[in-house]
Amino acid sequence: MTRNKNEAQPQQAQQEGVQPAPPKKEPGIPPWMATFADMVTLLLCFFVLLLSFTNMDVTNFRLLMGSIQQALGVQYEDSGALSAPFADASFAERRSVRENREIVEVGARLKDFIRARDLTHMARVSADKSGVMLRFDNSTVFREGSAELTPQAREALAVVIAGMEGSDFNLVIRGHTDGERPQSGLYASNWELSAARAAACLRFILEHSNVPARRMKAVGYASAKPLVPSTSEENRRINRRVEFFYLPAGRADW
Repeated sequence: MTRNKNEAQPQQAQQEGVQPAPPKKEPGIPPWMATFADMVTLLLCFFVLLLSFTNMDVTNFRLLMGSIQQALGVQYEDSGALSAPFADASFAERRSVRENREIVEVGARLKDFIRARDLTHMARVSADKSGVMLRFDNSTVFREGSAELTPQAREALAVVIAGMEGSDFNLVIRGHTDGERPQSGLYASNWELSAARAAACLRFILEHSNVPARRMKAVGYASAKPLVPSTSEENRRINRRVEFFYLPAGRADW
């Protein structure tokens, strides 16, 4: 019995000195690699977002931001306030967003009015950050070589009035000619002819609408601003036109 007890002690000591077996490794990537991959993915998304900002449509972005600001109840400038809690730059940015939204609305309203009355053959509408342009060929509004309105002019100017009555925009009426000397002896040059045509449109609008005169002005450009070079009869026909440019109210340089 004594011998067996002595033999058992080394065996027990040997067993106590044995290191436990390490845990079995679980399948998959190490935890640090998963964290690193998440960080790299986030960085990739961040730089892709920066790249998208460099090529974005600024006008549509500002319109989107305006909608978000309205939904969140962002304050706008109060012209009657004695002091403002925000910087002038912030107010200017909000005013720009509001103007861009109004430009889009006026352009859409004019297009709807034109389509509803089947006038797409005589009118063209375009818009940018400065305002909305409504353009008619000269033959639609005036008789050749004169400032006398045609029978179609009433329909054309009704479109112009619709754009003014639904907004507080200002309107610049622009007369353009093709550079050829006027055939009629009433006008000594294209400057007089283009200015007379713009003034005739303005007078018609005043007589057939409630739009105040302070919101409109007439300008004659003669052939100073052609759309295309006046090298052919077709190009000269394109350059003979009347333009109605809508600008947001409040701009000092309209």
